[in-house]
Amino acid sequence: MSIPPTPAPPLPAPPAPAARPQAFWQGWPEVRQDLRRGLGLLLGFAVAGAPAGLLWWLLAPKAEYRITDAGPVAVGPPAAELQVGDDAVLLLVLLGLGLGVGFAAWLRRRGRGVGTLLVLAVGGSLASGVAWQLGELLRRPPTEAQIADVGASVTTGLTLGSLPVLAATPFAALLAYLCCAMVAPHDGLGRT
Repeated sequence: MSIPPTPAPPLPAPPAPAARPQAFWQGWPEVRQDLRRGLGLLLGFAVAGAPAGLLWWLLAPKAEYRITDAGPVAVGPPAAELQVGDDAVLLLVLLGLGLGVGFAAWLRRRGRGVGTLLVLAVGGSLASGVAWQLGELLRRPPTEAQIADVGASVTTGLTLGSLPVLAATPFAALLAYLCCAMVAPHDGLGRT
């Protein structure tokens, strides 16, 4: 006597697909939209390099020399670390500029997003370059004719000795923006 085989239990129906959660980042269309919104920020950041260059020109240490028959003679005690002082002043000015613009970029609710990070990096680099070139343009080193003019008074030129100082602005801007993003309870992107 054989026992009839028992039928296999029916397979359970596959579960209904769950609703996919909405992603926070929508991809490159969102980045392009952020970049379009950030053009004003980019241009404003680059133009802000001009006042930073003026501030560097005003605050950077300088030495004054009187030209005599024996050559240049320092008027007063010359600063031994003149070049380091020039670089340090520019570094502090650029850090302040970057922190201010990075924080201001975070306050612009409509412009928040991934593209804003790109705008801050490029704009900070442009602002650093503008500040550097304007400062050096305003205080050029004395020419050979000025050094040969006995009785004339000349000052040292303003030069940047350490090019990595120029990275201070984009670094500080990104740091300020990302710190605001980390401590904010809501990012305020408002994207659907």
